[in-house]
Amino acid sequence: MKREAQLIETIELGDLLPRVERQKKAGDRLVAISCAVVEGENEITYSFEDRAHRFLHLRIVVPPGATIPSVTPSYWGAFVYENEIHDLYGLTVTGMNVDFGGHFYATKVPYPFAAAASPKVTPAGKEAQEKECLDR
Repeated sequence: MKREAQLIETIELGDLLPRVERQKKAGDRLVAISCAVVEGENEITYSFEDRAHRFLHLRIVVPPGATIPSVTPSYWGAFVYENEIHDLYGLTVTGMNVDFGGHFYATKVPYPFAAAASPKVTPAGKEAQEKECLDR
């Protein structure tokens, strides 16, 4: 089976809502929203599938603690992803249709995946973590 190349388009934060609305009007399905900390910044990727089953990924890059707009006016079910991004990465999402107010996930550490919360793991610390996992 041949695998298609995946297009990831990095866009400005201000272009997010118009681009998401364009995908909605085209009949595209929101497949997922993901977040990752890369070099101290948050990369948030919005993945869409069109009617021909081709994928498009729109990515915004924002600093830790940033505020982003909700895409729930276009894709109602996106509130699940957006609450997750808030609770795990510490980003504020404005205008969500269902906002759990920081109680979507119960975590021992607030915003455990946030860039500021991610400790630098030394080689010795990594060895200790691996040993702890093996001892369980």
